[in-house]
Amino acid sequence: MSINQTAGSQPAENAITIEVAGTDLAFGPVIIRDRTPTGAQIAAAAGLTPAQDPYVLSFLPDGELVEILASETVDLDEGRRRFIVTSADRSYRLTVDGEQYDWPARMVTGATVRKLARVPAEFLVYLERQDEPDRLIGNQDIVNLGDKGVEHFHARKQTWKLMVQNVLIEIATPTVVVADAMRQAGFDPAQPWHIFLKVQDQTKREVAANYVLDLRTPGIEKLRLIPKDVNNGEACAPRQAFALLPVDERHLDTMGLKWETVVDGGRRWLLIEGYPVPEGYNAAVVTLALEIPGPYPGAQIDMFYVHPALRRLVGEEIPATQATETVLGRIFQRWSRHRGPNSPWSSRLDNVMTHLTLVDGALAKEVNQ
Repeated sequence: MSINQTAGSQPAENAITIEVAGTDLAFGPVIIRDRTPTGAQIAAAAGLTPAQDPYVLSFLPDGELVEILASETVDLDEGRRRFIVTSADRSYRLTVDGEQYDWPARMVTGATVRKLARVPAEFLVYLERQDEPDRLIGNQDIVNLGDKGVEHFHARKQTWKLMVQNVLIEIATPTVVVADAMRQAGFDPAQPWHIFLKVQDQTKREVAANYVLDLRTPGIEKLRLIPKDVNNGEACAPRQAFALLPVDERHLDTMGLKWETVVDGGRRWLLIEGYPVPEGYNAAVVTLALEIPGPYPGAQIDMFYVHPALRRLVGEEIPATQATETVLGRIFQRWSRHRGPNSPWSSRLDNVMTHLTLVDGALAKEVNQ
């Protein structure tokens, strides 16, 4: 059916432009001169007479098609300005998981199928196909029910797949805690592991067991597990040479990384193992060292130190990182990054947690992250 489109004419001052399509679903502008037209008025604006048995559907933003009777009005100010107008003298049959439904229009959207069959949100809707894979139907996808035969739909619970150290698991939710994924794959997250997340076209990065993984992220490939070093069959216990603030220790524990406090040559250090760095460096994780002054938090934490030394994969040498410091026999690269006059250290507000935001910002800045 061809729609009588009047976009080229000059609308009157009180006229409104709506979008109308026929069974070809080619939407075009149509002028109507009533802000609350009836179904009959919309059909007439599209070029159909009552003798043609016009059938009007309102195309809602969520993809649902709603019938508009000839005498029923539509408030165009509510945003309902897309319509399908066709001639119809019959209903069309479809099934969802074996249940039959009659729909009085040739076209049906995925959202309408969901509503008819009360398909739960966590299920996907597929259109059965012969000799080829079933077709996934989204809410705004439209299926032509006028073809020969009955269209059969199936609802399937959505699952996500993840490879955990060469074990493929299926997960019923789009997000999963790394530890839960490890258990499902048969690995004990309580054991000492280095856990690396591999995403396509990205450098692998170490994550903690309590990291929440969003499986909808494009390119996720696998979780790789590597046992950590052990002594006499037991994991190395973190050293606690001095205490930090309670807020510091709570924050460090939630990061899921091994941390310890040590004293070397009279200087106090906080060491955080497996600290992730942005893409663009020669390493995905480092050991991060912060020197904790004796009067802390009365005295500020300044600069930070990393092992191994970081360099950009592309670009010039990183400025103000040429000095080194040795802590317990390991050489750390010093990053001379300091607070500016507009953000001085506050013994009441600042701590290890706030200083780590300076660390993250400095690391990201050098690789334009």
